[in-house]
Amino acid sequence: MAGTRADGGLYPDCCGVAVLSWRSSSGLRSWLAQRLSAVYIMLFMVAFAAAWVGETITFEGWRAWVAHPVVNIALLLFVFSLLVHAWVGGRDVVMDYVKSVATRYLLLIGFALGLIIMGLWTLRVLLLVTAL
Repeated sequence: MAGTRADGGLYPDCCGVAVLSWRSSSGLRSWLAQRLSAVYIMLFMVAFAAAWVGETITFEGWRAWVAHPVVNIALLLFVFSLLVHAWVGGRDVVMDYVKSVATRYLLLIGFALGLIIMGLWTLRVLLLVTAL
């Protein structure tokens, strides 16, 4: 049976192997979120390019393509991945390079609000496209 440390972190299990606690692994979660979002962003961009290569892009064609439920959901996941990717990267830069705690919090709050507004705006646009 694994022992429990008060601060979380690494603790040995019954075989003496170190096990990582999720409570203390916010860095691991951030790293994983950054990598998974990057993979989805890359896959979506390849699929997007494949769907439109050699095609004449018109507004009506674009709207019909985005209005398709599968594409609409994939695009929503793409934007969500972009927002997660931007948050993790921006937060890491601010945490690493801004020394003043007050400035750091103000920047992070402003950045988070900006990302939330962009996400809500994108959701509104995608819902309007599917409604038409």
